[in-house]
Amino acid sequence: MSVMTASIPESAKPLAERMRPRNISEVIGQPQLLGPDTAFSRALHEGRLHSAILWGPPGTGKTTLARLLAKHTQASFIALSAVMSGVKDIRAALEQGRDNLQHQKKTILFIDEIHRFNKSQQDAFLHAMENGEIILIGATTENPSFALNNALLSRARVYILKSLDQDAIVTLLRRALNDPERGVKLKVSDE
Repeated sequence: MSVMTASIPESAKPLAERMRPRNISEVIGQPQLLGPDTAFSRALHEGRLHSAILWGPPGTGKTTLARLLAKHTQASFIALSAVMSGVKDIRAALEQGRDNLQHQKKTILFIDEIHRFNKSQQDAFLHAMENGEIILIGATTENPSFALNNALLSRARVYILKSLDQDAIVTLLRRALNDPERGVKLKVSDE
């Protein structure tokens, strides 16, 4: 189940989607999370999954990090958008998490725009988080202290993502220009 993905031909996808990092080593920026001695990096490399809220501006890699975390730890990945999903979708995702746990498989439930869920929708995740049925990864552009309820925040760690600096953006542009498979086919000078 993934509300956020569709079967679109690779060539028709936007450049940002085509160039999305395929593994953690391809992620540009966010040294406060991915630096060698950070809590997030240690948890990732040791495969210790925990619920988290990824807070930052659009385009900083929240969705990508959640996907890569699931891939790196071989967890099942379920993505929902709080804008598009309702109670039925939440129930189905939680049921899938329970089923996966019975087969000794972890489930990352990624909720994009989690701040758009109301208090009772946010509360729906608490029991499954406590029982280990899901590892909730929520993405938000809003301050979690104000946008999310305290019960949810007490069960998750908040990680702050920052806007990419100029060097990171230049690196990403060069990558898109030099990738013959996924990038753009343009000749551009450094100037």
